[in-house]
Amino acid sequence: MQANGAGQGQESPELSCLNSAQNGESSSAGGTHSNGLLSSTDNGNSVGTSNGASAGPGSGTSAASTASGSEVGSLKKKKRLSQAEEDVIRLIGQHLHGLGLNQTVDLLMQESGCRLEHSSATKFRNHVMEGEWDKAENDLNELRALMHSPNAIVRMKFLLLQQKYLEYLEDGKVLEALQVLRGELTPLKYNTDRIHVLSGYLMCSHAEDLKAKAEWEGKGTASRCRLLDKLQTYLPPSVMLPPRRLQTLLRQAVELQRDRCLYHNTKLDSSLDSVSLLLDHVCSRKQFPCYTQQILTEHCNEVWFCKFSNDGTKLATGSKDTTVIIWQVDPESHQLKLLRTLEGHAYGVSYLAWSPDDTYLIACGPDDCSELWLWNVQTGELRTKMSQSHEDSLTSVAWNPDGKRFVTGGQRGQFYQCDLDGNLLDSWEGVRVQCLWCLGDGRAVLASDTHQRIRGYNFEDLTDRNIVQEDHPIMSFTVSKNGRLALLNVATQGVHLWDLQDRVLVRKYQGVTQGFYTIHSCFGGHNEDFIASGSEDHKVYIWHRRGELPIAELTGHTRTVNCVSWNPAIPGLMASASDDGTVRVWGPAPFLDSQEAEALNENCSNMDS
Repeated sequence: MQANGAGQGQESPELSCLNSAQNGESSSAGGTHSNGLLSSTDNGNSVGTSNGASAGPGSGTSAASTASGSEVGSLKKKKRLSQAEEDVIRLIGQHLHGLGLNQTVDLLMQESGCRLEHSSATKFRNHVMEGEWDKAENDLNELRALMHSPNAIVRMKFLLLQQKYLEYLEDGKVLEALQVLRGELTPLKYNTDRIHVLSGYLMCSHAEDLKAKAEWEGKGTASRCRLLDKLQTYLPPSVMLPPRRLQTLLRQAVELQRDRCLYHNTKLDSSLDSVSLLLDHVCSRKQFPCYTQQILTEHCNEVWFCKFSNDGTKLATGSKDTTVIIWQVDPESHQLKLLRTLEGHAYGVSYLAWSPDDTYLIACGPDDCSELWLWNVQTGELRTKMSQSHEDSLTSVAWNPDGKRFVTGGQRGQFYQCDLDGNLLDSWEGVRVQCLWCLGDGRAVLASDTHQRIRGYNFEDLTDRNIVQEDHPIMSFTVSKNGRLALLNVATQGVHLWDLQDRVLVRKYQGVTQGFYTIHSCFGGHNEDFIASGSEDHKVYIWHRRGELPIAELTGHTRTVNCVSWNPAIPGLMASASDDGTVRVWGPAPFLDSQEAEALNENCSNMDS
């Protein structure tokens, strides 16, 4: 970036390349380093710069340092540092200073002919850290001419005086604090609401009470460093570098690499200690859930639906064979084991919904089914079997976030809100429902209907509004955890991603075969960065949310894959249900030798874009 507008071919007096560093003069006097920052002391004597250059005018230099200085001078004559090179040197210097390597910083600045920060900024920093508030206020007058926005001086002065006021209060100097409040802060006529809050701290009985109410660390290095961080935001980087700038840039680089990684599926850690800066970030496809871990064959007919519980400890599968099977997920091996079978769904089970606390599970049937079953998963007992009319078709259901109500409906025009005992609380006439979803506010219900749209319904004020309009039938949809995005399986079109807030189509995902079968897709992975869907070509497709081409196609099923569910607690675990009567559990590659791993790779064809 440009430093305060200084061109690369010009000398900048407050900045970087300094003639004084080339001729051996110190860039500052007294107890400061040649980099403009406070020096450390050794037995009361100022520690000189490590390359032998004098720490103040008039000091003698050795022959070695003179030779070194001439070499540096000749180097500078050969090549002038570019603006980018100067910036890098300053960033390195700031980082080294943060580590306490001040003598190393001196040597770096002298050899490069750069200065870490403007001398006025150095004075200001030192006065703030030493709590010399009057001197720090005077420094602001010098800094005013170097700032892009001189009006920021008032805000900076306010922050200084606020710290001064709080430190007086902590020291028990109530009269001095009151003078700062009345005679210095109030005349600024800035942020009067904050001044009222500050005045309330006069009533604090002791220092700990003040720290708690003000949410303040107390007088000392920590609070003054935090104050400096705030003050630096008002100064151009040419005058004073933003705090910890090198760490910020490195963190941004790591985040960008993770963001571009197609298979990154682990929790984001903002700490630089968790990564190597020596290598680019790359996730292997072998860490991704595209290898068959288990094939569940307990169903004896087409498996129409599968859904992991909200806590990720169980999987529910529903089949044309009239049963629901609950599977337990082993927390260590991630293997699934049959927990219990729920029987008696005469029409088969085509849709399942876990209650928010995973206590209950609701099962719905296909189009000709007018009943739904509400099971207690923990006991295996049927709590409610609901049917309002034999003319109904209850094919979809969604839980209210409170876990005490649910909505259900079907394509024959029924749309009900009920309690846990199946009692009718509200109804909406004439809505032919294909799929349902309750939003997190507990009031709005989204329903896709036979008019190729998704509408929002509010049972409290009985209002409804159009949100999504497609040109083809919406076979199913699901909503992201934050309620912002909706994932639609659209007949003959495939998988579409909509922004519900802006009501715009964000992306059309390619590759999947979607006719007029009801296929259920899902969000998955950490931060729901991935999307998975079944397909009529017997495959499971996975996309990164930002890319339209699939990053993996999973083979193994022999008939249409009806539903995919990604474990919400274990990002490397996914399940798919198929008309071939099986449920496949997908996970990372097992620990195999290279030949076996290569053979398994054929089951996951990479489609990187």
